[in-house]
Amino acid sequence: MRSSQIAIVGCGMSGLAAALLLHRQGHAVTLYERFEEPRPLGSGLMIQPTGLAVMGALGLAEETVSKGARIDALLGLNTEGEPVLEAEYRHLSIPNAFGLGIHRASLFGVLYETARAEGIVIQTGHEVEASDLAGDKRRLVFSGGHQSRPYDLVIDAAGLGSRLVPKPADNLPFGALWATIDWPAGGPFQSRLLEQRYSRAEQMVGLLPVGEGKAAFFWSLKADDYHAWQRRGLEAWRDDVCSLWPECVHLVGQFADAGQLTFARYAHRTTKEPVLERIVHIGDAWHAASPQLGQGANMALLDAYALALAIERSSDIETALRQFLHLRTNHVRLYQWMTWWFTPPFQSSSLWPAIFRDHFMAPGSRIGPLPRVKAATLSGLAGSPLEKLGLAAPDYESLGVVTTASASSTSARASSEPQS
Repeated sequence: MRSSQIAIVGCGMSGLAAALLLHRQGHAVTLYERFEEPRPLGSGLMIQPTGLAVMGALGLAEETVSKGARIDALLGLNTEGEPVLEAEYRHLSIPNAFGLGIHRASLFGVLYETARAEGIVIQTGHEVEASDLAGDKRRLVFSGGHQSRPYDLVIDAAGLGSRLVPKPADNLPFGALWATIDWPAGGPFQSRLLEQRYSRAEQMVGLLPVGEGKAAFFWSLKADDYHAWQRRGLEAWRDDVCSLWPECVHLVGQFADAGQLTFARYAHRTTKEPVLERIVHIGDAWHAASPQLGQGANMALLDAYALALAIERSSDIETALRQFLHLRTNHVRLYQWMTWWFTPPFQSSSLWPAIFRDHFMAPGSRIGPLPRVKAATLSGLAGSPLEKLGLAAPDYESLGVVTTASASSTSARASSEPQS
């Protein structure tokens, strides 16, 4: 395709990745960001083999890995100390595979500094309210009513808060308190595990190593209970955490003020028309979901790569957008469905989803080929998205991290005392 004028709304992971890929194809890209200084929102996240494959295509995999923490497995225990969530990357067909725990600011920094170094135009302080067709092009409408110049294509990467798609009917009942803390060196926690503890499906506490001496700490909380949590005070909450996971006494002392914890809301939304004339929605602007499968950033990176690939292969914008939908729709539908199904056993006020999880779902997932299926699902590889995009799986050996022994659930269980 000839060089096009492209506007990208949102200077997050998907927006920056799309900007880099399209800029390198020779397109004139302008990023519009509502903040005066671009910054990420949130604490830690998991980069799966899917997301790392896109970072590899950008030439940024090694730098990304250097800023994160290798995760070999996920382990969640109920109050009886029984494993109800287990997934190990060694079950994947990719040699030496692992997940990468990383702080959002670190991943954002890798992408943002690369975009700046390559001279991509970033317009800050521009809150996009709408977009209008202008002949065979499209303009952005900013708060205050002024408009951008016409663009051949607008890419909406503004996330869940995008003004360019219908607002979700409602947020999900459960959100989470998040904080970044110092990794408790010498403590009882496994440095290669994402660990979680559950009281039925109503309470959940988790710890994710994110590299550079830090960890992401999170506590599941119903949005309707957030103000009550604030009124009860930090000391009462510390007691709740330690009652569910006693070893967290090593962690909760780091919280001196409730302001250290940020409450995040989530929504499940699939935009019915991700493509319209001269505009495409990617990432959470297209498909937002709960964080239970940890796919948000990875799906957004796959969207960015697929869009750039479709544009590179096509002779015009309309053809490129149809090709983009062909490349991504099935994978998006699959993970939207799986996330919707997977959330209640881990976030629900009802007792029954937890009973199903503990007595049927968890034991059944250990049978036959299901550990491989479970690993593929949690790593984002279900539905073969890399093959669909012609993306090479990460070469973990070339990244300088080779598996010698998995931090498997065997060692993890040995270090975890039942909590009743």
